[in-house]
Amino acid sequence: MKSYPKIIDRIIEIIREHKTFCIVGHVRPDGDCIGSELGLALALINEGKKVTVWNEDAVPQKLKFLDPDGLFQIPKRGQKFDCVIATDCASFQRLGKAGDCIANRKMFINIDHHESNTRYADVNWVSAREASTGELIFRLLKVARWPITRLIADNLFTAVSTDTGSFQYPTTRPGTFHTGAELVTRGANLAKICDEVYQSYPLSRAKLLKHVYSTFRLTHGDQIAYFWLKKADFTRTGAVADDSEGLIDHIREIEPVVVACLFEELNPDLTRISLRSKTDKVNVNEIAAQFGGGGHKAAAGARIPGKPLAVQRQVLTAVKKALDAMK
Repeated sequence: MKSYPKIIDRIIEIIREHKTFCIVGHVRPDGDCIGSELGLALALINEGKKVTVWNEDAVPQKLKFLDPDGLFQIPKRGQKFDCVIATDCASFQRLGKAGDCIANRKMFINIDHHESNTRYADVNWVSAREASTGELIFRLLKVARWPITRLIADNLFTAVSTDTGSFQYPTTRPGTFHTGAELVTRGANLAKICDEVYQSYPLSRAKLLKHVYSTFRLTHGDQIAYFWLKKADFTRTGAVADDSEGLIDHIREIEPVVVACLFEELNPDLTRISLRSKTDKVNVNEIAAQFGGGGHKAAAGARIPGKPLAVQRQVLTAVKKALDAMK
């Protein structure tokens, strides 16, 4: 096996020394978060460990097929663990309620690929070179020589595929394809994953997408596209928060657009923003950081307090500044 970061040996050593584990991930989990958590959890269970899997929010409907045994639970206070492992989570705050329930532990490990990761655990394996956390979990399992079952392969392939936009984002490297190929060789069911994740959207999401196409705005010479999702939009369409996943890509794909912005009303004085960039000259991670958020160069987000229009003005001003600096 080719060389690998020595921190992997340290993580394997810690896992071998302990018996009870809690795997946690970020609020509003996506495919990489769910797939990484479950892929690791299933591997540890196969090694005879006692494993709890926690997330503040439920598994999105389209990813439920990854958890046939119902391993995901709602975080509960008062539990004790030998070791807690956070996957795909850039900061402790992003763990939400799960973070409040993991204080009673001996060791804390953080495995992530976000450039903005704050290295909040005892042991931090953060590799922004990888396009997904799923790739890191795959490397860990391979170095440890733990069996990669079909269900683990399904979880890790979903993690890699969803976080690379089906291997389309510029973060995708040759190694990403090698990981995908190995996972398919080990039994990842490509047809089932593609059907569940990409071809089984609820009608409510289609109604939300119709709203996006009807209401998005262009500014700054059509280089910025942005749209709002208000609580009323979810109520009217019957959509849930998970249904908004990936909507921003539809306006990002418009030819002159360089940066796409989604403003989502969480409450009247708190807005969640998502940013996507189509050029390496505009780093949206840096823009999100101005508002206390983070992520990657091409995809980032934040939660911003304040009146909706004030938030919109501040964010669009920051994006325009970044675009002007490109010239």
